[in-house]
Amino acid sequence: MIKAWLTAFRLRTLPLAVSSVGMGGFLAYSTGVFNWNTMLLTVATTIFLQILSNLANDYGDSIHGADNVNREGPSRTVQSGVITKSQMRNAIITFGLLSLLSGLALLYVSLGWNLESFLFFFGLGILCIVAAITYTVGRKPYGYAGLGDISVLLFFGFTGVLGSYYLFSNRIEFIMILPALTCGLFSVAVLNINNTRDIESDRSAGKYSIPVRIGPRKAKVYHWVLLLSGMLSISVYAGLVFSEWHQWMFIVSFPLFFMNGIRLWKAESSRDMDPLLKQLAISTLVFVILFGVGAGLQV
Repeated sequence: MIKAWLTAFRLRTLPLAVSSVGMGGFLAYSTGVFNWNTMLLTVATTIFLQILSNLANDYGDSIHGADNVNREGPSRTVQSGVITKSQMRNAIITFGLLSLLSGLALLYVSLGWNLESFLFFFGLGILCIVAAITYTVGRKPYGYAGLGDISVLLFFGFTGVLGSYYLFSNRIEFIMILPALTCGLFSVAVLNINNTRDIESDRSAGKYSIPVRIGPRKAKVYHWVLLLSGMLSISVYAGLVFSEWHQWMFIVSFPLFFMNGIRLWKAESSRDMDPLLKQLAISTLVFVILFGVGAGLQV
């Protein structure tokens, strides 16, 4: 049973979730406002939210029929019967509460009794929980309408990076939209691989993701647009902000993104695409770590 729950948690998605708040933390460190308590609670809240989203996705896709015998990706736990629907509903409620409690602790540590900011981020946190659940759960899940890409860009990019940076600094700098955009675009690219892999099962279930709407060939072109735009955004940021050569250390990770794009372009089956999800998630985390080391390195 433990193995089944670990499968449902989809641990390979966690590096991507941590990347966005990690970027916010590194930006805070580079500007002298980093705090470990805030960082640890931010990571914990993000992990709880990501697991919540994964559990809700497992449950929702099984209910709506996107996870079925024709699906070529890894089998889902509810669809395969190893976890019952009631057990999954209870787990969704549990991780929803964990996300809420962790988020409240984070806001108290970061914002104290600043009521205006506290209420704003509390509302944003509730929105994150609702978005995590309603991606595939409910009468009209927005993931089935092809809005998943926009949601990922907003939550993994702008909310994850800019929101976490604000919790450290209590301010937002306009220029930081660029690294936030990079993290968001790389995260959308991970979703695009997932949706390109699942085109046939999603189409049969009425899940109109971007790849279902535009077809596999154009979805691969779209993937390159996401990757190249992400690399361009962070390069523009570096050109405007950085003044030392070592701050460009993140470029070392770029071949990983080119390799991902090439492998997806050449992939002929869902089986070929599936490993690229984990590879791109880890590549994004490597990019963020290299960015952080370079930005904070004193030479």
